[in-house]
Amino acid sequence: METVERLIRSTQELLWERGYVGTSPKAIQRAADAGQGSMYHHFTGKAELAKAAIERSGAELRAAAEVQLAGEGTAAERISAYLGRERDVLRGCQVGRLAADPDVVADPELRAPVAETFEWLRARLAEVVAEGKRTGDFPESLDPERTAATIAAVLQGGYVLARAAGSTEPFELAIHGLIDLLGAK
Repeated sequence: METVERLIRSTQELLWERGYVGTSPKAIQRAADAGQGSMYHHFTGKAELAKAAIERSGAELRAAAEVQLAGEGTAAERISAYLGRERDVLRGCQVGRLAADPDVVADPELRAPVAETFEWLRARLAEVVAEGKRTGDFPESLDPERTAATIAAVLQGGYVLARAAGSTEPFELAIHGLIDLLGAK
């Protein structure tokens, strides 16, 4: 694996585990098996590397979500598949955890890819909900944008509840409760 790729991957993992402040350049270099010169050859500093890692995490989240959202089945089945897919619940969402990181939120450059990822997710979910309304999967009264925001909020909130409890049960209850509310199978 190329050095720049190792740097980005290592930074993704460290941001997920430790947050921005806890992710030092030395820790990145150790995890990537890269020297300081290599890191600064490819990136001007920690912030630029973190932005690249956050952008990569966002792209990976979008690609993973699209597998279910663009897959086979009705709109309700696809949303249910998205909600029920395999996740490392107790680690939380790799992008969502950054939205709670004060240093990421305070920096417009670092916050932008987080916000863009969630904007994409809400828009994509709204498309699927709107499709479900057209095909009769969902009632005509369901607002696609509000429903999409609710789906994203329940998912992210489920991660928080699970991490706080040290158990996946609150996450599973939230997800299955939402699936029940949507009438998805």
